[in-house]
This record gives sequence, C-alpha cells and structure tokens, in this order.
Amino acid sequence: MNNDTVAGDRDPEETREMVRERYGTIASDGQDCCGDVGLDVTDDGGCCDGNADVTGSERLGYDADDVASVADGADLGLGCGNPKAFAEMTPGETVLDLGSGAGFDCFLAAQEVGPDGDVIGVDMTPEMVAKARENVTKNDADNVEFRLGEISHLPVADATVDVVISNCVVNLAPEKQHVFDDAYRVLKPGGRVAISDVVQTAPFPDDVRIDPDSLTGCVTGASTVDALEAMLDSAGFEAIEIAPKDESTEFISDWDADRDLGDYLVSATIEARKPAHDT
Repeated sequence: MNNDTVAGDRDPEETREMVRERYGTIASDGQDCCGDVGLDVTDDGGCCDGNADVTGSERLGYDADDVASVADGADLGLGCGNPKAFAEMTPGETVLDLGSGAGFDCFLAAQEVGPDGDVIGVDMTPEMVAKARENVTKNDADNVEFRLGEISHLPVADATVDVVISNCVVNLAPEKQHVFDDAYRVLKPGGRVAISDVVQTAPFPDDVRIDPDSLTGCVTGASTVDALEAMLDSAGFEAIEIAPKDESTEFISDWDADRDLGDYLVSATIEARKPAHDT
C-alpha cells in the first residue's frame, strides 16, 4: 500500500514545481505564509494576531531568545513547531535539516552542536538556498552549509548524520515514503529523526483538497498519524512516537480566512530512531 499523500492525485513533479515556485517567491519577496491568510506581518517577518510583542515563531514554540539569537532574514515564520525543543542535539553532532528554507532552524541547531558539530540544510528552491547562504555570513555560522536538493533524494552520504530535523516540510513532499527512506539512509546507526509537521485529523472538503494554495500552504499534503507510522516503520525506524499538539489549532485556525483548518489539521512532533545495529 502506498501511504504517500498527493493532494488531488497530482503528478509528483507537478507538485514539486508548485511548491518550488511558491517558496521561491517567498524567498525573493521576503513574504511568509501569513501573508496569504490575512494575518498581520511584523517587521521581522513573523506573524502576529494583533500583538506586536509576539512573533510568528514564538507562537510556534520558540522563545524570544531563540528569535533574538538569529540575525534578521533567516526567520520567515514558515514552520508549525520547534524541532529544537525535542531533538536533544548535543555538542559535536551532525544535524540535517530537511527543507531548510532561509536557515532559521539550522542556525539554532548550530548553537546546540557547537563548533565541533556540523549542520547541513537541504532545500530544493534555489532562491531559498541562496538566501540561506547569505545568512551564513550574517550569523557567523562556519559550521553550517546549505545544499540544493530534494528531500526525497538527499545530497548527503550514507550514515553520516546524527539527527534529522524538519519543520512543516515533509507534508509538502509528494513521495513521503522516499523522504523517510532517504532519511534512514543518511542517518548513522542509532541516529534519530525529530520532525515538526502537520498531521491530518479529518478528511478535507473537496474544494480544499484540490486547491493548489492549500497544498503548497502546508495543508492538504498532510498525512494521518497512522500513515506516517506505517511509512516510518517501512523505512526501518523503531521507537516511533507521533504526538499531536492540540494547542496548535490556535495558530492553524488562522491559516485560512474562510474556514477553520483546525478542524482538519494539527501540528505534531514526529520522532523515530534508526536501530543501533542496522541490518
């Protein structure tokens, strides 16, 4: 059984091109997702609901120190959680960020792993990769690099990564099983995934399901918890834990001005581990 979710049964390459075009525009224009759903956009690129003291990233679970520690231009407010909060990164580790965007989570990870660690960001949007590489200098992050590539075909060598993180990106991938298979490949034995993403909790209405903006806006590409567990298990992972965050409906409800997407989606933490003795 194929557990991949392709909204509207679109061709995978068509889906990738739609996503690439949307996020290329965001990178070039400096606009984040909130610009599409009627929220106010703050000067620092974050979103707020009338409270100028709360950025979009703080609503997602980052604290003010996280936001302040990264130079302007990396935080586009594009996520649905905070993988740093549960990835338990330690000094000297190698971290891989799937769909790294302008680099916000990568620069936070670099602070966690320190100068002896390494952080690799992979993104398929050339404009995002260019923006992220400019941000390396702004953040004085010598241990961070960004590579152009697809998260289902990672430009990363086998068994070289300690932890794979991602923030609201796997849902955008049309071939999710390939994403988890490749994450497994690049992880060292005993390595782990720590992903924030959205999960589907109820069927989408037909008009939402076939809407291109809903797909590229981190909505209709979401899989159910059962489907994600099955894909992770098929890839070979163990200790799979997917924990929906009910409180995330507070900000997900703001993603669409016409309907409450919290009726269909919730943010979740997705954790799993590659066996220490890979067979």
